[in-house]
Amino acid sequence: MHCIEWAKFPDMIPNPRFVEEVMEALDGQTPSQIFFICRSGARSKSAAVAVENALGEKGVQSRCVNVAEGFEGDLNAKKHRGGLNGWKARGLPWKQS
Repeated sequence: MHCIEWAKFPDMIPNPRFVEEVMEALDGQTPSQIFFICRSGARSKSAAVAVENALGEKGVQSRCVNVAEGFEGDLNAKKHRGGLNGWKARGLPWKQS
């Protein structure tokens, strides 16, 4: 697993080296699938598209998959995350570190 920020909180300024950092982390060993996850699934979707496009331009085939609802999912009626949908709310495995 590699943790590379697509955009830096709180200003959400895009990381101009994101794709390059992903390529460095892969160290020439591109798997057939790469999964991307963020809090809600929005940033990770953009990140997955950017990496898949960059790999495609190099002629490298890899399926970049966005975890659609992210870890905490969408906001509920009270503007809270983590209970409506997402990895955590669906009871998928995780642990706090």
